[in-house]
Amino acid sequence: MKKTLFCLLMLATTVVKAQPATIKKDSVVHVMLDEVSAKNIEATVRKLVSFQTRHTLSDTLSAKTGIGAARNWIKAEFEKYAKESGGRLQVSFDTFTQAADGRRVTSPTILKNVLAILPGTDPLDTRVFIVSGHYDSRASDVLDAQIAAPGANDDASGTAVAMELARVMSKKQFNCTLIFVAMVGEEQGLYGATNLAKRAKEEKWNLIGMITNDIVGNTYGIETDLKDNRSVRIFSEGVSQAETAAQGTLRTSIGSENDGFARQFARYCKEIGERYVDQLDVKLIFRRDRYLRGGDHTPFSQQGFAAIRVTEMNENFNRQHQNVRLEKGIDYGDTPDFVDYNYTQKVARMNLAALANLALAPQEPQQVKIVTTELTNKTSLRWTAPTGEKPLGYYVVMRETSSPIWERKFFVSGTQATFNYSKDNYIFGVQAVDAEGHESLVVLPLPGR
Repeated sequence: MKKTLFCLLMLATTVVKAQPATIKKDSVVHVMLDEVSAKNIEATVRKLVSFQTRHTLSDTLSAKTGIGAARNWIKAEFEKYAKESGGRLQVSFDTFTQAADGRRVTSPTILKNVLAILPGTDPLDTRVFIVSGHYDSRASDVLDAQIAAPGANDDASGTAVAMELARVMSKKQFNCTLIFVAMVGEEQGLYGATNLAKRAKEEKWNLIGMITNDIVGNTYGIETDLKDNRSVRIFSEGVSQAETAAQGTLRTSIGSENDGFARQFARYCKEIGERYVDQLDVKLIFRRDRYLRGGDHTPFSQQGFAAIRVTEMNENFNRQHQNVRLEKGIDYGDTPDFVDYNYTQKVARMNLAALANLALAPQEPQQVKIVTTELTNKTSLRWTAPTGEKPLGYYVVMRETSSPIWERKFFVSGTQATFNYSKDNYIFGVQAVDAEGHESLVVLPLPGR
């Protein structure tokens, strides 16, 4: 995040006056970041590759090969972390039967996501955050469940990120619930994520944010000959598919098409990720996913949840969905020797920094409004305090309408403020902050009288 974004202003009177910037970073979060291990990530990737294939329709009985062996190993690893957490981490299979689809699932098949749930410690904080990768793999033929399909980068890398975060974060306590997931069936049609998203909706989880890490270990784009070990993309939708007609009308009238929940979540991950992780540039891509493509965040978006995708900057399509082979001097296939584990470690640390800060922060301010009782070139905002942990205060954030990121922060100790900036020309938001500097997600104000 650029230094100019941290122009922190203190509320002195009704109208805010500028003060020097002070952005606080939590030393406890830094300790967790240091514990994230590139060696552990590499060991996880290589172990997953050792099952030869993790095709969704592959062997479920062998202890050494196939998707059954892979999911059992992941569950056993989560259970090791659970012991280290003092039993607080709750490990289970999310089991369902996927019907034949006439396309990529040839007969009814029992599928299993692997879940590790870390309950929050604040009974008044019902927020839930999910971080995932998908553990299934494929080669050139999406229906070939027998051929070697190492899937080192796609997506043992993302699965390793979710598992490493579970290992590190389960030793700590957080206000709200964190769920670490190894998803199944992504390559066959996002089936594991679809099942879990429907479950979250039906069980009325207060799911505030979902991150899928998919293809997060490659740093070389072969067609463009670009080597980039510091940039990572976050994809986010601007307008929710679950938007009602009334919400659409309001969005149009206030010009908030670039401020949906997923987009705010992505902005947060960029700001906090770059604040805590050195040599990292988070690129906000304002699309739900890559051109004409989708991932495990998509079913969550379709259910109306704030869901984002984290992906390396330059994909190497010679390795993705390819049979392992040497052809005309070119290596094809998704093998572990071509994963940049130090890069994946940085991506994992970005995930952890954002999730830890959110899970330690107060909940979002409520009833955030821009006062519209009269026409004025000033902007007056008001809100109410969140439930649960009470914040130290609030940040009012502001940016020009053309800017993708928040450009200024104003600290407010109360629950209202007036600014000498016009709501016609700027976008505003409000977030809660505690004494340690943990910030909630930004809430976009709605018109109020």
